[in-house]
Amino acid sequence: MAWLILLMGSLCEVGWLIGMKYAEGFTRFWPSVIMVFFMAASIGCLGLAVKEIPAATAYAVWTGGSIAAVAIVGVYLFNEPATLLRFVSIALILLGMVGLRLSGVDR
Repeated sequence: MAWLILLMGSLCEVGWLIGMKYAEGFTRFWPSVIMVFFMAASIGCLGLAVKEIPAATAYAVWTGGSIAAVAIVGVYLFNEPATLLRFVSIALILLGMVGLRLSGVDR
């Protein structure tokens, strides 16, 4: 269950980024509210996950998942460049996350 919570935290970080992009430096109210909500949810999920997953592993997976998801969202939502190197790099991040999960470090 901790791994699912950690995944939800990574996905909430995507909401955090989208809110940040549209908040325009806290000058727009609702995007700012959305950003703060997803920021709190993301960090809250990480906090719950570290009860069962070692902190270093949880943090690496949380940030790695967020980086991969944000890069993909950036391509589709914000028209960022979709290069082969970008997708290979995302695949390597995901491969590293799978390796951490399979390393059997659950408490």
